[in-house]
Amino acid sequence: MHPNAERVAAALREQGAAGRIVELPDSARTAQAAADQLGCAVGAIANSLIFDADGAPLLVLTSGAHRVDTGRVAALVGAAKVGRASPEFVREATGQPIGGVAPLGHPAPIRTLVDVWLDKYEEVWAAGGHPHTVFPTSYEELLRITGGEAAEVGGDV
Repeated sequence: MHPNAERVAAALREQGAAGRIVELPDSARTAQAAADQLGCAVGAIANSLIFDADGAPLLVLTSGAHRVDTGRVAALVGAAKVGRASPEFVREATGQPIGGVAPLGHPAPIRTLVDVWLDKYEEVWAAGGHPHTVFPTSYEELLRITGGEAAEVGGDV
């Protein structure tokens, strides 16, 4: 298993999470690619998106069926500006590449918003620290293991 996925697996164990890392045969850099490989609805994929919120990293876990409304998110977190982060910013904040960012296992805690739409699914899938790894979880567990805040973060894709 990739070292990033091993770190995420260790963080999952430390948090008492039920799911374990699953290695996929193909890259799951997009929610649709992950859903196709897992045989689930795209909305059950928890996209881990890192944003630059006034210079600080912000993790938004959104349903794969949603786009993040950065204006809405900025208002929720009290930031003047929230924008997509560069690959370098993402790797520095998470230690993980875009397309494989897990909701935990980062060098330091990151403020996290969790899309309330994920609560529509009994099981959701999140990235495991590498584009070929994912793990099953639930909305409630995502909130608990990330210390995240439930939020309306956007609209349909």
